[in-house]
Amino acid sequence: MIVSTINQGLLWAILGLGIFLTFRILNFPDMTAEGSFPLGGAVAVTLITQGVNPLIATVAAFAAGCAAGFITGLLYTKGKIPTLLAGILVMTSCNSVMLMVMGRANLGLLGLTKLKGTWVSVIAVVLVLLVMFYFLNTNLGQAFIATGDNVDMAKSFGIHTDRMELLGLVVSNGIIALSGALISQNDGYADVSKGLGVIVIGLASIIIGEVLFGNVSMFERLIAIVIGAICYQFLILLVIKLGFNTNYLKLFSAIILAGCLMIPTLKAKVFKGVNLNAN
Repeated sequence: MIVSTINQGLLWAILGLGIFLTFRILNFPDMTAEGSFPLGGAVAVTLITQGVNPLIATVAAFAAGCAAGFITGLLYTKGKIPTLLAGILVMTSCNSVMLMVMGRANLGLLGLTKLKGTWVSVIAVVLVLLVMFYFLNTNLGQAFIATGDNVDMAKSFGIHTDRMELLGLVVSNGIIALSGALISQNDGYADVSKGLGVIVIGLASIIIGEVLFGNVSMFERLIAIVIGAICYQFLILLVIKLGFNTNYLKLFSAIILAGCLMIPTLKAKVFKGVNLNAN
């Protein structure tokens, strides 16, 4: 049970890392994630059922997520549609795309070869971590970070901010789709409804990591997201072990995230009260 929970945490950590690029670095509330995540699973599972190598199918799922992010990026940067609305439009469209890809609402992998196991999860997380850290430390990555920090200042330095925002949405949703592909293979099926609430799970991984580790370096922040994702899965396991109805897991996820978001505020109030008493 513990190994399985850690394995799930590692796979969901990839989702958290993808969401981190838009929600934390670019400060974008990108709803495309709820479409690109199940889209990745749909593409990977469909290709595997048609005899394609699972690794190639997973790469194709990553590309499908990148395409979804690219469309959102074009709607935002060229169409001047607000990010939130652009993401919702693409997220909604992905539902129909998945039905066209799979030909049904869900598709299984019973008896088929797939990428599954703890080592697969570990290798996938390590690769994503290393690639993201390398990218964020390149000149392009620094321009990407600068765009998220202050768009106007970034423009004054000659940075093409539209390109940076487009790049962020493409890479972010590619990583999210990768997570969806690996989780669908791990679960043994893909379903068009799998994206419901994934943003909450990804944000929970990010917030829990930030609460646990506070202000740290970029690489440590990425590691914190992985640890946060694993902790989140253990919290969900605890909820299940306490006998709560598993049909309400989305509600418990939202409560856990809300609690984590309130911790910094509560800590500030507590420490403020301690300082006042000391004076």
